[in-house]
Amino acid sequence: MADSKSFFDAIRAGDLALIRSLLDADPSLASARNESGSSALLMSIYTGRGEIRELLLSRGLQMDLAEASAAGDLSRLKQLFEANPASANSFSADGFPVFALACFFGHLDTARYLADNGADIHAVATNGSGYNALTAAVTAGHTEIVKYLLERGLDSNYLYGPGYSPLLAAAANGHLEIVKLLLAHGADSSATTNDGKSAVALATERGHSQIADFLRSRAAAAS
Repeated sequence: MADSKSFFDAIRAGDLALIRSLLDADPSLASARNESGSSALLMSIYTGRGEIRELLLSRGLQMDLAEASAAGDLSRLKQLFEANPASANSFSADGFPVFALACFFGHLDTARYLADNGADIHAVATNGSGYNALTAAVTAGHTEIVKYLLERGLDSNYLYGPGYSPLLAAAANGHLEIVKLLLAHGADSSATTNDGKSAVALATERGHSQIADFLRSRAAAAS
C-alpha cells in the first residue's frame, strides 16, 4: 500500500484529482485507515468532502453503520441494522457512538430511527473526548436535534473534556437559540470550565456579543 498519510492528507485538503490518481495507482488505499482508526470514507464525511465520498463509493466501497449514520444515509443504515439489530449501539472505529454521529451531522431522521430501535441515546465516546449526542449536536449547532435530545432526557449539565457543559459549548460556539434551550431545560448558568471560564467569558472572547449580552441581562434580571 502506498503512503496512506498522503492519502488522508489529500482527503482533508479536498484534492479530488490527487485522490483519484492515488487510487488509480493503488486501489487498496480506498480501504486504508488513519492513526485513529477512521476509514477514508468516514474521513471524507468528517471533512464535508461529498465529492470524495462519492468517488470512494464508486470504487466499490460500502458504508458501514458509523459511516451511514454520519452521512445520514438512512436507507443504508436500515439495511445494516436489519441485518444486525445490536449494531444500533455500536461505535465508529475512532470511538464515537453511531447515534452521536447522526446528531453531530444534523441527521434527525437517522437519530430518531436509531433511538426508536434501541440505541443508547446517552452513550459516551470511548476515545477520551467525553462526547455524547447532546454535546455533539450543541457543538455543531443543530437546534432541533438539541431540542429532541433534551426532551428525551439528556442531561443539560453533562460535563466532558476540560470541564465543559453543553451551555458552555453553546456559548463558545455562538449558538444563541441553543443557549436558550439549555437554560430552559435546567442548564447551570454559573458553570465554569476547569480553568474558570464562564459562559459569558467564553462568548465574549469568541466574539459572540449577542450571547454575552443575553446572559448578562438574564443574570441581572435574576438578581
